[in-house]
Amino acid sequence: MQTRKAIFIDVDKAKAIEKLARRSDHRTLALWAADCAERVLPYFEEKYPGEDRPRQAIEEARKWASTGAFHMSDVRGFSLSSHAVARDADEESPARFAARAAGQAMATAHVPTHSIAAAWYAAKAVWAADPKNAQVNIAKERDWQYRRLLELSETAQRT
Repeated sequence: MQTRKAIFIDVDKAKAIEKLARRSDHRTLALWAADCAERVLPYFEEKYPGEDRPRQAIEEARKWASTGAFHMSDVRGFSLSSHAVARDADEESPARFAARAAGQAMATAHVPTHSIAAAWYAAKAVWAADPKNAQVNIAKERDWQYRRLLELSETAQRT
């Protein structure tokens, strides 16, 4: 008997997240993407404790958001390094999706919509971590993502 492969199914909140992200400023999106990636980074670090490329990508995304200093070679290097280590992780694993989220967070410095992918990969990490409770956990994660982006956006508008 062949086992069916689990399929990631996002929740309705994804559309609201995307709509809010498209109205948010670039630096806010970078901070948000870093927050989303950092929430799931333990999935990666538990499996690969000596590997720091995803954490470096998140830290560099935050650094860009605070300074605005942009060097495409740095953005590309940190982002692609995180994606490279993701390829080494088990397919469909929370570790792989967490490393992808970190790579997308860094890529947000170049293209703001990469933040949406960072959040999506973070939700996939949550999904892969507990398939039996996936839909409930994805909904909770996406709710947190929306609230966090709203909070960051409102803060940015006040400053």
